[in-house]
Amino acid sequence: MHRKQNVLFLCNNNGGRSQMAEGLLRYRAVDRLESLSAGLEPDSQVHPFAIQVMKEIGIDISSQKPKAVAIYLGKTMIHDLMILCDKTQLTCPNVWPGTPFQKRYYWPINDPETVSGTTEEKLAAFRKVRDELKEKIASWLKEDEEPSVIS
Repeated sequence: MHRKQNVLFLCNNNGGRSQMAEGLLRYRAVDRLESLSAGLEPDSQVHPFAIQVMKEIGIDISSQKPKAVAIYLGKTMIHDLMILCDKTQLTCPNVWPGTPFQKRYYWPINDPETVSGTTEEKLAAFRKVRDELKEKIASWLKEDEEPSVIS
């Protein structure tokens, strides 16, 4: 039996972006990839707007919980590490003790939780991030599926 490869989405708080990315990848590739997310300083809950905008496209992330990256260190083989924010990119080491990863990606995506304004303006920010993640994941999956060219 073929074991699924683990993909970890990492950001600072694991309350919005990385939770949406985890849900999107799980929806798209549950048969071949294990979608995980974590934060360096995890929030106490997934942001309600992240849950709401994902439900709008038929993906339920309401049972997901923010997790500290420490739960994976030395315990889980990470094939692909997807870093979603500047702060994490600057503070995340290139090598984790006991947790090697094959590839590291940096997808700088604005934090929708920092947007101020009306509820609708905040929801629009979460939708924008959701759609950006959806496009990045679709593109990454397409690249991952194409056979390598040997030159």
